[in-house]
Amino acid sequence: MITAEHVRLMAEYNQWMNQRLCDLCEAMGDEARKQDRGAFFGSIHLTLNHILYGDLAFMSRFTSDPAEVPPIGVDLHDDFQDLKTARLALDARMVAWGAGLGPDWLTTDLTFDSKVDNVTRTLPRWAVVVHMLNHQTHHRGQITTLLSQMGLDIGTTDIPFMPRFNA
Repeated sequence: MITAEHVRLMAEYNQWMNQRLCDLCEAMGDEARKQDRGAFFGSIHLTLNHILYGDLAFMSRFTSDPAEVPPIGVDLHDDFQDLKTARLALDARMVAWGAGLGPDWLTTDLTFDSKVDNVTRTLPRWAVVVHMLNHQTHHRGQITTLLSQMGLDIGTTDIPFMPRFNA
């Protein structure tokens, strides 16, 4: 099982990486972001939308906010500035949520309806949080690979290089 401190670290890591990713992607322009590059979701833009969708769906399950999320596969934000604004706002919300997380919350079960296969699942909350955190990292890795293929370098993505450890 993970700890609340682990969740806080990973929420902060998520925020740090998404800010850097958004800044690099913003500089490339809409056409390059939306070009189908053969990734699982096609483009960098749609992959960014998918990560946002996943985080929004999990935060809805954890906090009931929002009460409903759109169906899976919906392009939440066609405009990149809207996507970036929503991403950074959700990251701040996730950091605040993690800061208030107590150890007891992680030990209880969560029952939710999966939008992927329409199955109701009951899992330990800590396992669902681990999945959310892993999901983010997995898809950011896809994007950083696409960026690297374009000759764009996001720099180090390692936790020891986060600002909190360089202060």
